[in-house]
Amino acid sequence: MDRIVSENADLYAPGNDEMSESITQNWTEQAIECYYINCDCKRCSLANGHYSFICQMPKVIDTLLETVGPPDKELKTA
Repeated sequence: MDRIVSENADLYAPGNDEMSESITQNWTEQAIECYYINCDCKRCSLANGHYSFICQMPKVIDTLLETVGPPDKELKTA
């Protein structure tokens, strides 16, 4: 599956290169959901939570794809 970058890609925090290493080593349920909805924040299960942070998941997914590859299809949750 090709990953499509949505119009929500501007939610990256510019210049913030500090991500927890632990979230970029394995596919989490949230990362898998984000991957399969192509980082479309409007379809994200967290979207209704009104969290006060800028989503870093697109960066996490890019790192996961580079380091461990795409998630197993059997793990698809979204």
